[in-house]
Amino acid sequence: MKNRGLAFSCNGKNSHYSVFLCFFYILGFMFSHSLLEFKPVLAQNSPVFACDITSNPGLANLTFCDASLTVETRVSDLVQRLTLSEKIGFLVSGAGGVSRLGIPRYEWWSEALHGVSYTGPGVHFSGLVPGATSFPQVILTAASFNVTLFETIGKVVSTEARAMYNVGLAGLTYWSPNINIFRDPRWGRGQETPGEDPTLTSKYGAAYVRGLQQTDDGSKDKLKVAACCKHYTAYDVDNWKGIQRYNFNAVVTQQDMDDTFQPPFKSCVLEGNVASVMCSYNQVNGKPTCGDPDLLAGIIRGEWNLNGYIVTDCDSLNEIFNSQHYTKTPEETAALGLNSGVDLNCGSWLSKYTQGAVNQKLVNESVIDRAISNNFATLMRLGFFDGNPRNHIYGNLGPKDVCTPENQELAREAARQGIVLLKNTAGSLPLTPSAIKSLAVIGPNANVTKTMIGNYEGTPCKYTTPLQGLTASVATIYKPGCSDVSCNTAQLDDAKKIASTADAVVMVMGSDQSIERESLDRVNITLPGQQSVLIAEVAKVAKGPVILVIMSGGGMDVQFAVDNPKITSILWVGFPGEAGGAALADVIFGYYNPSGRLPMTWYPQSYADAVPMTIMNMRPDPATNYPGRTYRFYTGPTVFTFGHGLSYSQFKHRLDQAPTFVSIPLEEKHTCRSTKCKSIDTVEQSCSNVGFNVHLRVKNMGKISGSHTIFLFNSPPSVHNAPQKHLLGFKKVHLTAQEEGVVKFNVDVCKHLSVHDELGNKKVALGQHVLHIGDLKHSFTVRI
Repeated sequence: MKNRGLAFSCNGKNSHYSVFLCFFYILGFMFSHSLLEFKPVLAQNSPVFACDITSNPGLANLTFCDASLTVETRVSDLVQRLTLSEKIGFLVSGAGGVSRLGIPRYEWWSEALHGVSYTGPGVHFSGLVPGATSFPQVILTAASFNVTLFETIGKVVSTEARAMYNVGLAGLTYWSPNINIFRDPRWGRGQETPGEDPTLTSKYGAAYVRGLQQTDDGSKDKLKVAACCKHYTAYDVDNWKGIQRYNFNAVVTQQDMDDTFQPPFKSCVLEGNVASVMCSYNQVNGKPTCGDPDLLAGIIRGEWNLNGYIVTDCDSLNEIFNSQHYTKTPEETAALGLNSGVDLNCGSWLSKYTQGAVNQKLVNESVIDRAISNNFATLMRLGFFDGNPRNHIYGNLGPKDVCTPENQELAREAARQGIVLLKNTAGSLPLTPSAIKSLAVIGPNANVTKTMIGNYEGTPCKYTTPLQGLTASVATIYKPGCSDVSCNTAQLDDAKKIASTADAVVMVMGSDQSIERESLDRVNITLPGQQSVLIAEVAKVAKGPVILVIMSGGGMDVQFAVDNPKITSILWVGFPGEAGGAALADVIFGYYNPSGRLPMTWYPQSYADAVPMTIMNMRPDPATNYPGRTYRFYTGPTVFTFGHGLSYSQFKHRLDQAPTFVSIPLEEKHTCRSTKCKSIDTVEQSCSNVGFNVHLRVKNMGKISGSHTIFLFNSPPSVHNAPQKHLLGFKKVHLTAQEEGVVKFNVDVCKHLSVHDELGNKKVALGQHVLHIGDLKHSFTVRI
């Protein structure tokens, strides 16, 4: 087991787990150092499951153990057999067992953000399974803009999770993905997300969830593992200048809520059929999300009809009471969560205070029944109550199915697809290995391992560092240039010496979890410490191309490098996962033609200086010089724009088919026939089934094959404070040298062209719209 005890501080609330998880970390440390002579139950080599009829034949008479019956019938039978005390034990993540009914304890909290993770007490690595495939951090995978890849990674992660479950090392419920919008460049957790765009984030979330959850037998009701979309909602401030997520009140307009923060969660539930949604720590407009019945019971359960359970972020109920002082008593807090729609508490609050809440008539037992019914239904769909899982669909999976060569190659391929070429001067990249007699490799991230896998990580199968990846193709000379990424003192002499004699220089700079992470937002978005000094000084003396590689979660103000002609190429590699060094070398040496595109805007430092992170408004406000946020609304200067990314090829677009007019049929007496309207409601029957096709030809004009992402943006008329531009969809195509392909988009007028008005209502703007496809623009008019 990997020792995590020393890496975790239990002083204060410095992580997602707070004091609750300290026990597990300390316990793991004690086990790994043989301070306890007994072995923990979790070290067993068999899965945890209920209804073990082989060991206890009497359980066969219990209705809830009959897998031939409906989930509803089985859940109803189980709930009515439990005492109130037993029911309360199933409201928390460390769920209690009921031995008389053959139900063991179950740990709900496992994580799988970009691979099976040891974050949370549900997963353990051991000699039996020492590691799992560690894919790139989500922000880099998102840069591939490849929905098939998103889902494929999910399938691999769930296979490895099931394999580990079968030998008692993992659970079946995974609190991933993170689909919050990367609204502000300083957010420490932006690395965990698919970026700033609601369309991309929605597509990523739904695809990754499908990959995790869908079973291979085609059953719509069964789950391979249960995913969880988090953190609901408008959550993107962790710890900025002392402002903490635990009591931050996100003041959000209804318009921003409905067109920016909510769409990914809606897609996760409606298109991904996710089994869980996690409510966040923060308040939204004065109400804690885990205690807001409108957000939970009203929207998730009511409007979206979640088929699954709603779980709190860890210790959220404690924060409602102790940090936000929103409730007067612990019992009132427990009742607030349950009555609002919470089904499961990550932590122990509900196990401590629900009985008191019942005694004080603050919550009815029927509400508890509802909560545990949702929890049990999820476990039923996972097969937890079907007896020994080795007798079922995934029962043959085991250690042999973790870290397979194919899975590790997929991790490398995902990193390759995500890496973004930001700048490339003619004659710089790709490097020709046979022409490089010596390559200077410089930078604090040039030979890192753990930095590459970001946070919410697991023990990887193996690492290939940037230095190792580059050295596999050419002779290298390495100097770190800084002792670590903080780079308080640049080690200039050593770095300049090797740069001045090498045929080319690769500088791997950027950040790590000490700079940006959960519970740590940035203040500055420049490269840390003296990194920029090191880069500039090395570039001055270098005799060959200088390739700057930025390894980071968020964007960096590297305008100085963009403007410096001696820095011939810039690459962004995110936190590229276990095979990041190999993928980087593949791109640098031209074994792979880069095709990644930025999933977030890279702002100048002046933006961070002028804009408080705590202002949630997406739209600009000229009266206060507030510039707005993300490419959809921000009109100020950028270092790099959303969607930016270069290739070693050039791709030419030609529009083949697109409409000039789109007519929406309205009934004769519709008010817009006699009164001039600037928009119409999408809920109107006349708006349904109105659509058009966009066809274009894309040709690879280069000499090598490569993939290319085609974005379809729309600029609607300037009504309702609409976005200046928003992403309707994207497609990825692979073309050989000089090959031409056809790309087709189907545009649903109500779904794709709609905007939200000031009250959050969906409208289709009438008038001139402009489609943006690469360097092409096409105007068309929507009319009645």
